[in-house]
Amino acid sequence: MTDPTGAPSADPTTAFHQRLIDDAAAAVRGLTVSLGERLGLYRVLAEHGPLTPAELAEHAGVTARYAQEWLHAQLSADYVERHPSSDKYTLPEAHASVLADAGSATYAAGFFTALKALYATEDLLVDAYRTGEGVGWAEHDPALDTGMGSFFQPTYRHRLLPDWLPALEGVTEKLANGGSVADIGCGVGHTTLLIAKAYPRARVYGFDYSEEAVAIARQLADDAGLSERVVFETASADDYPGSGYDLVTFFNCLHDMGDPVAAAQHVHKSLDQDGTWMLVESNVSPADIDTRTPAARMFMSLSAVMCLPVAVAQRGPHALGNHSGEKAFRAIAEEAGFTRWRRATETPVNAVYEVRP
Repeated sequence: MTDPTGAPSADPTTAFHQRLIDDAAAAVRGLTVSLGERLGLYRVLAEHGPLTPAELAEHAGVTARYAQEWLHAQLSADYVERHPSSDKYTLPEAHASVLADAGSATYAAGFFTALKALYATEDLLVDAYRTGEGVGWAEHDPALDTGMGSFFQPTYRHRLLPDWLPALEGVTEKLANGGSVADIGCGVGHTTLLIAKAYPRARVYGFDYSEEAVAIARQLADDAGLSERVVFETASADDYPGSGYDLVTFFNCLHDMGDPVAAAQHVHKSLDQDGTWMLVESNVSPADIDTRTPAARMFMSLSAVMCLPVAVAQRGPHALGNHSGEKAFRAIAEEAGFTRWRRATETPVNAVYEVRP
């Protein structure tokens, strides 16, 4: 078969086969990214490069042979550049902000450390798909807590305080004056600690049903010197303690809950009559299944192997998946008794909703 110019062209099967090989390469490459993150290889290249494999090994505390093989994998992926005359490797500045700088808004390498947890539950997922049962969050390795927390943390760090909270009516003023916050599904506490640090007069509580995540959150609070101002407790979204909160936050977790209506009802009960529920969810919907954007592809796959099984495991009336969309979330809020709903702001990945009694 030839194209109009006379050059040979691949048939559809061959083209798709090559695409699948590309996907397989990406799946394996993800492990090399996790290794690069955990061993500090990207950071060393960013700070000290260009480096030979031996120099990288010396700076990072790994063996030279492994450093060389890892660099070859990064070069084949176009993550690093090589200088043939000197056999030195460079991490381009544009790549460093994604792979090496944890403070960057575009940092994403931390996500790949969650792969250990996701791949390790494959046998459980096979059984779940056959039986209709779920795979609970606690059945995953704790690397899922830290990996997913690391994935969302850059966006939270760069968006929560300057953009998202100010987009909510009157919330920043309340927090500055000593208001109370309940961060539900807080995970390892990144968002909880950001709020506490920014508003020293506020009373801040973080609740999560994962004991492992809460333990990590408490340690992070100690490390940040905030343990006296932030309380972390193990609790689920429909039974966390306290009432009269000025702000209740859910960051990318309502879709993981087996009974989101019960969770929303508890939020309604726990809020001050003039309080605000800040609901942050993935900025995708059922209509995005066909869009094939990078964010949509990421969320669709995560939903199939993590979000949906976690919700099913709770044996509730709902199993939303992470791309249920605004219409579904608004219906849940209205069923729980909320009367005011507004999309306050958004990013390509997240939608931020202001929900009020």
